[in-house]
Amino acid sequence: MECQSPNDAGGVGPSISSATASIEAITLEDPLSPSTRFYSAADLAPDLPSLLDLASRGQWLSVLDKVARARTTSLLSKPHEHVVYLAFNALALHKLRRFTDASLEIDSLSPVDDHPEDPFQHHRFLYESYPEIYPSLRGSMLPFAVRLLYADLPQRIGNRSESLDRFYSLLCFTRARHGDSWRRRENFVLGTLSCNHFIHRELDVSLALIRELIASNPADPVLLSRLGYVQLQIGDLDGAKESFSRVEGMKLSGVEFENLVGRNRALGFVVSKEYVSAVREYEQCIERDPRDVVAVNNKALCLMYSRDLSDSIKQLEGTLERVPTAALNETLVVNLCSMYELAYVQHGDIKKSLSNWIARVAPDDFDPSCTRI
Repeated sequence: MECQSPNDAGGVGPSISSATASIEAITLEDPLSPSTRFYSAADLAPDLPSLLDLASRGQWLSVLDKVARARTTSLLSKPHEHVVYLAFNALALHKLRRFTDASLEIDSLSPVDDHPEDPFQHHRFLYESYPEIYPSLRGSMLPFAVRLLYADLPQRIGNRSESLDRFYSLLCFTRARHGDSWRRRENFVLGTLSCNHFIHRELDVSLALIRELIASNPADPVLLSRLGYVQLQIGDLDGAKESFSRVEGMKLSGVEFENLVGRNRALGFVVSKEYVSAVREYEQCIERDPRDVVAVNNKALCLMYSRDLSDSIKQLEGTLERVPTAALNETLVVNLCSMYELAYVQHGDIKKSLSNWIARVAPDDFDPSCTRI
């Protein structure tokens, strides 16, 4: 069974999938020169708004199809357009867990290993190398998503040490550049590294990276909550309590902040095995926002730990039925299937029915193996 963190379903930092939500910003703001700007997705590359829409809905197979058709027609005429479409193609392959194919796509750009801080340091990625096409533009045309994928992909095919080396090199690369967009990217890479170390139980390193993030973002309640979550994992209950108290003391407005505080409180109750109190906190979160999947998942687990397996199953099934687009994530489905296995002798048929439903409604990148059929 998997209990989710108080702030998100993905652990203590962003993963590569986070690039999907911000890929438009990543591609529009990436050029190294501040004089190089594109003001809309349509301005950056042909039919790019359509690609962004498909990506936002998880239709990654359609993204691959659209990129393939664009490459075989005359739709892409400028060097930077080919690079942007390559980034989308590699991201789609990554989301579909075709990691070897995604690596081949990135490798087609011929990154140079003897320049670890910038393996894409090549004149063909500079606008000024094509003065007849870009007479007034300077800087790099390479989307930041390409650099992220280049760093992330080795660990997906069994070489985590290479990924760590590349992510730390990418961190140096972002820190050597100025501007708000580069500070956001620096924080993204820091969060990714923290998440990576956390997943592999290298908690001291993860904690140090989170503290580094907080040093530059001291008023971020989500970061402070992540700090508390890691502190709980290493047994620093007093430290976690202090971190959660700092979050609560911010007294910000809005449902998102109120639920963050509520989930933090509930997690404290979970650690002390006060499951009834935890359920009460999670229920208040769900009342404020029925789409709060972390609260839903963790409430169901608390019900199960309280020996109320029937209601825990009803909680997860009801949420999947009411808000399938929000609730359909692998952690929740894994937990539901584990509960089926505990509750029913003929759990195979029930899980098969769930799997068939998931196949109809899930995005292309949903991992069907989480049903454990």
